[in-house]
Amino acid sequence: MFTGLVETQGRVVALKPEGPGVRLSLDSPLIAGSASLGDSIAVNGCCLTVVSIAENVVDFEAGEETLKRTNLGQLATESVVNLERSLQLGDRLGGHLVTGHIDTTAQLVERNDDGEWCTMWFEVPAEYARQMASKGSVAIDGISLTLVDVTDTRFSVALIPHTLDATTLGQRKTGDTVNIETDLLAKYVQRQLATEPK
Repeated sequence: MFTGLVETQGRVVALKPEGPGVRLSLDSPLIAGSASLGDSIAVNGCCLTVVSIAENVVDFEAGEETLKRTNLGQLATESVVNLERSLQLGDRLGGHLVTGHIDTTAQLVERNDDGEWCTMWFEVPAEYARQMASKGSVAIDGISLTLVDVTDTRFSVALIPHTLDATTLGQRKTGDTVNIETDLLAKYVQRQLATEPK
């Protein structure tokens, strides 16, 4: 479980094919210096397991399904990703509850910069837009954000300078693909409403 508060960024130093998936090597002194083998780390919001640590480099294994369903399959050497260590009991929950299980991807379709601030619009499949509401929460590439406007297939978020600087969103361009995890509570409510007796 995570909070959606990105702790640091990591740089891809290697992508090695392994079976149907890949071994992903990230340069991140913070994660390498505090993680242990078997730890769960959110990489662009996707929960992956630490399989190796060597100096400042942490290795993860990403399977075929993960590569297909997230933007991790688009990574290349020198790509930068958002990283967050898993939540511990007793930690402050500054964002919202994020599982690290990506629901879908979305495309950045509009970026409106206003000085150091920015509003972004993303297009998402309608079935996932139904799990969103204005002033609700969404995780974009592992970043806990508040939804501003939501339509049948699009949603917007307003980004402060700190978020743009401390996460990969500052470098995102129209056409880019991001990982989306909708709010956990919204999923349970939708499921409950769908199964209520008529």
